[in-house]
Amino acid sequence: MKLLYSISKPMTAGLECGPMRPTKNHGSNIKTLVATLALSGLAFTMSAQEEPTDSLEGKKVVLDEVLVQAIRVTKEFPITFSNLNQEEMASRNLGQDVPILMNFMPAVVTTSDAGAGVGYTSIRVRGSDATRVNVTINGVPYNDAESQGTFWVNMPDFASSTQSLQLQRGVGTSTNGAGAFGASLNVLTDAFSEEAYAKVSSSVGSFNTLRNNVKFSTGILNDHFEFSGRLSRITSDGYVDRAASELDAYFLQGVYKDENTLIKALLFGGHEITYQAWDGVTAQQLEEDRTFNPVGEYTDANGQTRFHDNEEDNYKQDHFQLHWSETLSDEWSTNLAFHYTRGRGFFEQYRDEDDFADYGLEPITVDGEEVSTTDLIRRRWLENDFYGTVFSATYHKNALRVILGGGYNEYKGDHFGEIIWARFASNSDIRDRYYDDSSTKTDLNVYAKANYQLNSKWSVFGDLQYRGVGYEANGEDTGLVDDTFDFFNPKAGVTFDLDRNNNFYLSYARASREPNRNDYESGSPKPEHLNDFELGWRYVSPNFQLNTNVYYMRYKDQLVLTGELNDVGAPLRSNVGDSYRLGLEMDANIKLGQKFMLRPNIALSDNRNLDFYFQRDGELQDLGNTNIAYSPKIVAGNILAFQPNQNLQLSLLSKFVGKQYMGNIDSENSTLDSYTQTDFNVQYVIRANSFFKSIVLSGLVNNIFDADIVSNGYFYTYDDDFSNPGTITTIEEARYYPQAGINFLLGATIVF
Repeated sequence: MKLLYSISKPMTAGLECGPMRPTKNHGSNIKTLVATLALSGLAFTMSAQEEPTDSLEGKKVVLDEVLVQAIRVTKEFPITFSNLNQEEMASRNLGQDVPILMNFMPAVVTTSDAGAGVGYTSIRVRGSDATRVNVTINGVPYNDAESQGTFWVNMPDFASSTQSLQLQRGVGTSTNGAGAFGASLNVLTDAFSEEAYAKVSSSVGSFNTLRNNVKFSTGILNDHFEFSGRLSRITSDGYVDRAASELDAYFLQGVYKDENTLIKALLFGGHEITYQAWDGVTAQQLEEDRTFNPVGEYTDANGQTRFHDNEEDNYKQDHFQLHWSETLSDEWSTNLAFHYTRGRGFFEQYRDEDDFADYGLEPITVDGEEVSTTDLIRRRWLENDFYGTVFSATYHKNALRVILGGGYNEYKGDHFGEIIWARFASNSDIRDRYYDDSSTKTDLNVYAKANYQLNSKWSVFGDLQYRGVGYEANGEDTGLVDDTFDFFNPKAGVTFDLDRNNNFYLSYARASREPNRNDYESGSPKPEHLNDFELGWRYVSPNFQLNTNVYYMRYKDQLVLTGELNDVGAPLRSNVGDSYRLGLEMDANIKLGQKFMLRPNIALSDNRNLDFYFQRDGELQDLGNTNIAYSPKIVAGNILAFQPNQNLQLSLLSKFVGKQYMGNIDSENSTLDSYTQTDFNVQYVIRANSFFKSIVLSGLVNNIFDADIVSNGYFYTYDDDFSNPGTITTIEEARYYPQAGINFLLGATIVF
């Protein structure tokens, strides 16, 4: 990240305000032109086709951005968004997951089961969890079709193959996959490189964390072809006891390009083996032993407490994408993609004294006594296939830009369970399945959106989407499901350019979503609907850039997190009728002299369930307007960067997350206390002209003040009618996920 303001690298990182519209009388005055480009953010790209030479990996070609042009936005659109590019992530990309690298973006809260950013990680935006953040990779849906979750652990080290990402807060524009109820995150993978390179990266850190990867590109061959790839391996013991991770990943890409055509074939995926850490700890354990992990605990035949060695998640996921982008004329261009994802794996559990009846087994007689329970080890499997196509056509002439697009996707999942060991086997046979369920989901969406520039100051935006969903399941937890949903999601907005520096926008967007698999466990869930209103102001100048917006998100039948988990650690949700989120967000980029840069952001919000009812002590009570679970009223961040010369950069990064409730009943027993995290990051580049091009040394110290951070947890209630016969008492309990104290990562990258 360059701190000097220049034509090649302006300080608009993270804001990406996009091009301002031309004004009159620019003529041929080169100084005026340069100033206009700098103010507008066009200086991010030297031309429409390529960026300046990247000293680490050769010249990167921006032509790849056509893959996401149908779903990404710029300052010309009335959408609230932030961008993060590869260069900004590079100094902190030392093995932690993509959500952790996004931690300092506006309105974002992240957490890690293992406490150190490796393994299972998750993200919330505006209080909405990962099931409500629509994620696409090169425009292809990534959220699991059935659970709607996003599991970055299945793609370790993916940031090393990410060119850029855009986070659209709120509904955003029409995109592929599940509807966005908190945000849309679209990821663009590596662009093709004009020049050949090879790169080796290694990092080590606390908790025996080790990351190694190799990356290469052939550069352009015969003016048309390029092949590139990456292999990665990450291992870590985790901060929490036994929360170890063994993560392997690969990324392979082949490219053909000519003047009007770009064809990309991608094959990428990963294999993760992660010891489970989703049980959390009690408040007492949090005080006495923060790293305690109860997962896998059992009592052996001698009465000794032990932990199962393989209480782990073991999952493989492979992705194939084929993209074809064609420029048909000066006005028309098209994108067509086919994709296929194959997932398969299991998690293993030791179970103490489970009933035979839960597995369809009969009681047996041992030494003259009937036995109906047993210790056992089980594996719960998921094998799934997800495939389909996404497409778009863009027409752009003069003041009008129109995009027509859509997609069709199918998901087929097999859920089954096996007992691999039992102290008493009853009438079971090898490879018996004690449950064997299947599910199918289809998803069709088509959209048309247009942006029209009325004059030099005003433009209007419209977006119409139809989405049809079919879901069938036959699980014991879901019951027999055969549902279809038809959603119509209109969006509209207006943008006003006051002058070269000031840009205002107002938008309305409608979103609708179907329930996910876990929602059916709670009965007969309803689809949820959202009306999102956004009002924003963007200011851009050479030394100061500001984004600020106000939003009001009104929900009908919102499926809010209850705070509870099911028996496999997945969050449970329930419809709550009417609810809303109201907030103010601000983020800025401030140049302080020639060597310092400040990037603060803050999100203030009020998040409420309206007229919330709760069954407490045997009686249905009206609790009034309660706080929505996992929705802090304040989330703030800041990055202070210092660059004394071109080779050295130091950054101090801070994050504050306010108090939040893990349930919807405003119980003090369900609170997560506010916390502040401060990290220190340093990067030093050694440039050479000999055998290697450069060596990049990076260091990251997380939580430098060793704060006791608890970023996540869960909360549940149950009725106790045994302690006092004739009365019902509601019991409240909570568990917490502590995050690591001060810890570090050190890395080196050699580019050949």
